[in-house]
Amino acid sequence: MVSVCVIDGQGGGIGATLIKYVKTIFGESLEVIALGTNAIATAQMIKAGANRGASGESAICYTAPRVDFILGPIAVTWANAMLGEVTPKIAEAVISSPAVKILLPFSKERVKIVGIVKEPLPHLGQEALEKLKEMIPHV
Repeated sequence: MVSVCVIDGQGGGIGATLIKYVKTIFGESLEVIALGTNAIATAQMIKAGANRGASGESAICYTAPRVDFILGPIAVTWANAMLGEVTPKIAEAVISSPAVKILLPFSKERVKIVGIVKEPLPHLGQEALEKLKEMIPHV
């Protein structure tokens, strides 16, 4: 079964939105794993429909190299992002994972990414899922 890991921090709102979209489009044909940088984020993503979930650096570092896809905000690849919730080890585990990463250009950091049209979360979430559907045509 194809595994999709959704990583988020702080309140888990972005991750929860992505999980709702994944479940709407793919149902139970994919395994969705919620990984939160904290327990609140994980709880929100499980509530949104993840098959299972875990919290913290160890869980993210262990799981990231074992999944097929990683979805989340781009800040999960930046050390010390999300008020320090993304540790250097988390950022390294995510970016070093062989999984395909589909990242949303959301960040509260003092980083501006050029060349990207500013869109609200629902539009970016749908775009991320369209990219996932292109990459998993048999599901």
